[in-house]
Amino acid sequence: MAFLVSVPCVIFEDDHLLAINKPAGLNTHAPGPYAGEGIYDWLRHREPRWARLAIIQRLDKQTSGVLIFSKTDSANRSLTEQFARHTARKKYWLLSDRHMRRKELSVKSALVRLGDKHAARPVHTGGELAETRFRVLGSTPGRTLLEAEPVTGKTHQIRVHAQASGFPILGDTLYGGTAAARVHLHAQELSLEHPATGIVMKFAAPVDFSADSRHTMRSAVIDFSETNAYRLIHGAADGWPGWRLDRFGDFLLSQSEQPLSDEQREAMVNWLTLFSLRGAYHKILTRQIRRTIARQASPQKVLGETAPDEFAASENGILFGLSFNEGYSVGLFLDQRDNRRRFLTGHVAAGFELTERNGVTNPAPAPPKRRGAPWAGPAQFPAWEEAVGSSRTSPSCPLAGMEVLNTFAYTCGFSVCAARAGARTTSLDLSRKYLEWGKRNFALNGLNAAQHSFINGDVFDWLRRLAKKQRRFDVVVLDPPTFSQSKEHGVFQVEKDFGELVTAAVPLLTASGVLFASTNAAKLTPDHFLAQITTAIGSARRKILRQHYAPQPLDFPITRGEPAYLKTIWLRVG
Repeated sequence: MAFLVSVPCVIFEDDHLLAINKPAGLNTHAPGPYAGEGIYDWLRHREPRWARLAIIQRLDKQTSGVLIFSKTDSANRSLTEQFARHTARKKYWLLSDRHMRRKELSVKSALVRLGDKHAARPVHTGGELAETRFRVLGSTPGRTLLEAEPVTGKTHQIRVHAQASGFPILGDTLYGGTAAARVHLHAQELSLEHPATGIVMKFAAPVDFSADSRHTMRSAVIDFSETNAYRLIHGAADGWPGWRLDRFGDFLLSQSEQPLSDEQREAMVNWLTLFSLRGAYHKILTRQIRRTIARQASPQKVLGETAPDEFAASENGILFGLSFNEGYSVGLFLDQRDNRRRFLTGHVAAGFELTERNGVTNPAPAPPKRRGAPWAGPAQFPAWEEAVGSSRTSPSCPLAGMEVLNTFAYTCGFSVCAARAGARTTSLDLSRKYLEWGKRNFALNGLNAAQHSFINGDVFDWLRRLAKKQRRFDVVVLDPPTFSQSKEHGVFQVEKDFGELVTAAVPLLTASGVLFASTNAAKLTPDHFLAQITTAIGSARRKILRQHYAPQPLDFPITRGEPAYLKTIWLRVG
């Protein structure tokens, strides 16, 4: 059976295998437990039917193209055997800025490892035998496009053989290539026998080496038909140290500690043109947030039209109200998009559903697509509204009948997604203004805020009150600011006080309830963060039954120049 999915990088899927077009810039799998996800990890945890995905082949981080995964044990055995016997045929495209005199070339050598790279040696010297066939597809002054067909499947063999033959790949500085935005190597085509039918299948993925690899990566993992709020440039990870650029609906928001440079302004003009956006704003970041008035902290228009006082952006088909006139924050933290989606679908990770009723999880209904059409309110989609709007008992809603407590709720993003999935939510925040903003977000999505609770007050004070009233919740959300202060509790700092927050929240969890804990405190290490949480749960004589650590989304890439900062743990607590 073939599937329809909203993941743009998917080329083909049936009951046996999944084929994707991996973008450059993503690892095949995560390099470490707290590092950013590889495309395999991201896919495996995204859909319940992908929980058993297995890696058959690997592509280097900067290599794009066809990548295939098995979905069953039998498919895994069949595909692994085909790759081992070299009956799976692979073709790559590569670009070099060197001239190739011959139209075709076959290279056979031994490969030896030299530190973090490989080198070609004569066959008789020993080592792993590798063979690659090259063919010129076309050339222009300073550029040669070649097809490479690896007869064997050794690590880096195409890159090594291209260097040894005098035409190193553009961008492949490890193997003598001229520096460029990416390694210009792409897995263009893969042919193999279907593991169940035996029919020869050919998977192909087009490539445009001239495209901006940052945009290509994001367009591979974000469905732009239902999401128009995401990060475009994430500092040094995208080649712009100290600069952040986000899209919020029809507007761009730039952030840095300095005024815009001419180069940054030009880049914003290009993004405005590419997406046909209305305007762009820039916000100068300051460390003295509490001493800055809202007008000074708010972003300032630099290009195009003036944004309305409040406008909407879409994320996974859910609408959120935003404003550039409310000071430091605009109403939505983009790095929590994947976590909001987990509430929307009820699926946390492979083998981890928010609700487990007799082992069966009901899928969430797909939000209506608004491909280019203006948003006319919930009445525009009455059938969908009737199915999932106000009913808390609909079998199509994955969180139907569940109670969710969202502390430090801000504009209630998690609450909106949980409510859309059928849960009854309680949103708790110190700011009455933000809770009113949250109610508008409920209304934007056709949700009746009167059927949910909104509590204005200190989180610690209310956690005590709710516990005294013996209130219990199926899910408790803890996503506090790194620093806060209230009359009731005083100063709260995530680095040293998160454990205290967990201690106050755990008594409100039902048996086998789910605790969601997250922080963007960059100085707090994942190990220390998890230690605070697990110690607090153990002290409460509760037991962790299941857990999943979720790093920041793929449009917030993690590199040495841009280390990870967002840490999230989902815990089922017995």
